Amino acid sequence: MAITVTDRQPVSRAEEILTPKALAFVEELHRRFAGTRNELLEARQAKRDGVARTSRLDFLPETQEIRDGDWKVAEAPAALQDRRVEMTGPATPAKMAINALNSGAKVWLADLEDASTPTWPNVIDAILNLRDAATGTLAYTSPEGKEYTLRTDAPLAVVVARPRGWHMPERHLLIDGEPAVGALVDFGLHFFHTAKQLLLNGHGPYYYLPKMESHLEARLWNEVFVFAQDFLGIPQGSVRATMLIETIPAAFEMDEFLYELRDHASGLNAGRWDYLFSIIKYFRDAGEEFVLPDRASVVMTAPFMRAYTELLVKTCHKRGAFAMGGMAAVIPNRRHPEVTEAAFAKVRADKSREANDGFDGSWVAHPDLVPTCREVFDGVLGERPNQLDKQRPEVSVTADQLIDIASADGQVTEGGLRLNLYVAVAYTAVWLSGNGAVAIHNLMEDAATAEISRSQVWQQIRNKSVLADTGNTVTRELVEKILGEETERLRTEFGDEAFRLYYQPASKLIAEICLSEDYTDFLTTPAYELVG
Repeated sequence: MAITVTDRQPVSRAEEILTPKALAFVEELHRRFAGTRNELLEARQAKRDGVARTSRLDFLPETQEIRDGDWKVAEAPAALQDRRVEMTGPATPAKMAINALNSGAKVWLADLEDASTPTWPNVIDAILNLRDAATGTLAYTSPEGKEYTLRTDAPLAVVVARPRGWHMPERHLLIDGEPAVGALVDFGLHFFHTAKQLLLNGHGPYYYLPKMESHLEARLWNEVFVFAQDFLGIPQGSVRATMLIETIPAAFEMDEFLYELRDHASGLNAGRWDYLFSIIKYFRDAGEEFVLPDRASVVMTAPFMRAYTELLVKTCHKRGAFAMGGMAAVIPNRRHPEVTEAAFAKVRADKSREANDGFDGSWVAHPDLVPTCREVFDGVLGERPNQLDKQRPEVSVTADQLIDIASADGQVTEGGLRLNLYVAVAYTAVWLSGNGAVAIHNLMEDAATAEISRSQVWQQIRNKSVLADTGNTVTRELVEKILGEETERLRTEFGDEAFRLYYQPASKLIAEICLSEDYTDFLTTPAYELVG
C-alpha cells in the first residue's frame, strides 16, 4: 500500500481509526478523485482572474436550463425533517462533543473544518468521538472526576459532520509521497467507521460541505458519495449533504449546487461570515466601492446580504430543500448578566428575521442559546417540522443586487482596523495552540472571522482607505504600528509564555499576509505549516 502515516508521535487509540481497510478506502478515494479536485482548484483561480479584470460576476448562461427546470431534490429522511435549531462546534475534545449532542438541538454540526485545528491528534480524536457517538459509547471523565455521558432522557442531536474544504491538504497521510486531500481524509475515515451504524440508528451519514465555489465541485462530491456507498454496500441516497453557500461565486449557482447533488442533497446554508470573507477575496482589487465598512457594522439587513439570503430561501424551497440560517456568534457570559441579556436579545432578533423570512432552522454556537433559537422557530413553525411550503415567489434577485457592496451602511475606522488586527492575531494564536473555536469579546470566533479580519486589512492597504474617525490613510506603516500595539496588548493579557509560543508567531504570520503584495487565499494554509 502506497499510503503512509507520517506522524511520529503516538496518538491515543489511533489504531482503532487507522486500520488497514480504512486507510485502503481513503487511498482509493484519493486515487479516484484527487486529480479532479486539483483541476477544480486551478479553475477557481482562473475564474477569480476574470473577476479581477471585469469586477463582475453573473449567473451562468450555460446552466440556464437547470435554473428554469422543474425538478426537486430527494425528500429528506425522517431524521432531517426538523432542523429548527442546530448546534455547531468542534468534534474534539470529547467533553464538547457530548455537550453538543446533549444540548437539546435538533442537529449538531460536528465541525472538522473552521472550528478545528487539523493537528493529527485532533483529526483522529474527532473521528473517534463521532464513531463512539454513533455506537452510544462516547463518555469522558475530567481530571477532577466529573463524568460526561450521553443523555438518555431526551433525543440526542442528529450528527451532521463537516469535513475540511477542498483546498486543505492532510500532510500526515501521504499517498505516493504527496499529502492526501484533507476533505477526503475527513469524509473517508468518518464514513468508513460510522455509515453502517448510523443507518442502523435510524439516521445516516450526513454532511455539511464547505467552501465550494462551483457546481462542478458539488458534482465531485456527488461522485465521491456514489462511489463510497457502493464501496461499503449501503443503499444509494443514504448520504445527505447540506451545502454552505459561503462564497460569492456559489451565490450565483445555488440551483446548480442542488441539482448536482439532487439525490443526496438536504439543503443550503447561509454561511454569512465566510461569505463576507469571499466577497473581500474576490473583489479585493476592484476599487473602493467594494471595500466593506468595519466588520461589526455589516449586518444581515444590508441590501446585498438580504439579496443573498432571500435568494437562498427561494431557491431551496422551490427545489424541496431546506434553507438553513447563519451562525449566532454571540455567546452568553454567566459572570456578566448584562452581557448575557444583550446576547440573548441579539440572537432573538437574528433568528426572528430568519424564521420569518422562511428559513427552516438556524445555527447557534453555545448550548445556552439553543432554547432561544428553538422558541423563535417554534413560534413560526408551530407543529410543522419545517416551512418548505413557503415558496417566496415575490423574490427576484439580480446579479447587481448580490454584489452591491456599496449599499452597506458603515465606515472604515481605526477602531475597526484595530479590532481586525487584534482578532486576527488572537484567533490565529489559539488556532496554533490546537483549538479552532474560541470566545473573543463574547463572540465565538472561528477561522471565518479571522479570515474577514485579515482580508479587510489587506484590502484597505491596497485601496488606501481613509479612516473616518482619524482621517489617516491605511498604509503598510500604519498597519505595522497598530499591529505592534495590539500584539503587545495580547502579551499583557496572556503572559510571556503563551506570547512566545503562540501570539508572537501568530502576529508574525498576520503581518506577512496583511503586508504582502500578493493576497493569501486562506489564512489556515500557511498556519497549517506551523502546527504539529
